[in-house]
Amino acid sequence: MKYGSLPSGLRYAVRRSHSSVAYCSISIKCGTRDEEGFHNGIAHFVEHTLFKGTSRKSASVISSYLDRLGGELNAYTTKEEIVLHATVLKEDLPKAASLLFEIVTDATFPEKEIETEKGVVIDEINSYKDSPADDIYDRFEQMLFEDHPLSGLILGTASSVKRITHDELIRFVREKFVPSAMAFTVVADEDESRMERDVFRLVGRFFPDAVPSQKEEGNFLAPRPVHFDKTVNKRNHQVNCILGSYAPSLYCHDDRVAAVLLANILGGPASNSILNAVLREKNGLVYGVECSYTQYKDSGIMAISFGCDNENLEKCMKLINREIAALQEQPLSDRRLKAAKKQFLGQLAISGDNGETQCLSMGKSLLSYNRLSEDSENRSRIEAVTAQQIMETARSIFASDRLSRLVYL
Repeated sequence: MKYGSLPSGLRYAVRRSHSSVAYCSISIKCGTRDEEGFHNGIAHFVEHTLFKGTSRKSASVISSYLDRLGGELNAYTTKEEIVLHATVLKEDLPKAASLLFEIVTDATFPEKEIETEKGVVIDEINSYKDSPADDIYDRFEQMLFEDHPLSGLILGTASSVKRITHDELIRFVREKFVPSAMAFTVVADEDESRMERDVFRLVGRFFPDAVPSQKEEGNFLAPRPVHFDKTVNKRNHQVNCILGSYAPSLYCHDDRVAAVLLANILGGPASNSILNAVLREKNGLVYGVECSYTQYKDSGIMAISFGCDNENLEKCMKLINREIAALQEQPLSDRRLKAAKKQFLGQLAISGDNGETQCLSMGKSLLSYNRLSEDSENRSRIEAVTAQQIMETARSIFASDRLSRLVYL
């Protein structure tokens, strides 16, 4: 694995795999939190419309460019990033990488395509009304980060999306899509030194005169503490509930690792996670329950979410509170903690054995920390977490005076 940064400020990483499939991505350090001065939802809308044409390729050419090679072109937007990524056979990697750079440096945002895509995005926004499990998380996060840049909805609202203009899209890209805010990553079965040289040539071609941006990184802004317990009558067949609080940020390294492990122990994807075992497997009260932990640069959020029949809501809450209290009051035994670490490390190894996951993770790490960590380093950090840390993290995040709840009836 090789990584570094170029004179333009663009960060890069290349990693050799042993597969006929290659992956590449461009991660851009701007997202919904960076929309000040623009209409809410523009970051996500840019992600949608980047593919609608460049000065050299039409939307139809772009959409079929990798498809006819058997490849895939995708993108997504978060509160802090826009990411474009491609999957192709390794011999087609140069075409995929060149296409990604062409899109981020030469998107033209045709007026006709903008209007068409508004309809698509507004339909996506409206579809959330039929998916309360998705909508409730967005609303919970919006309420928890009230008056903070993280409160913005990734999709925006129907009214805000309607007001986005061609000139606004161009301005957003010119301001935000600068090399010093980008990371380019590759995972392919190629010599790493050769891939590195190819990256240098590619960046030199698309950013021939670029110099590092003089714009300073925005100040970290801790959210103003908010505490609420709100019920909204949605007239749904099922009750949806989410409860949670602030959690360590990306840069609270030791606390962050303990929080990751806590979330997995409490409500990770495995059926033996505490809440899955108690609410679903033992008592049959829910179809699914999850404890998620999302990390941002200046804060984080840990939340427990589930859906159940109306008459089971308080039963679920009682059991959840009981299990949280147990984690707060009694350290995990050595045997239980060791098993939890082994399970989590196994999950990481399995998910990390995917080239696309590796490629995207590398981009995230470069943008966040300006470096990549070895698997051994991550393993050491997880192994170093103590039962006392897990207990203290549970006490901090799930303190009764910090815990907020949102219920959709």
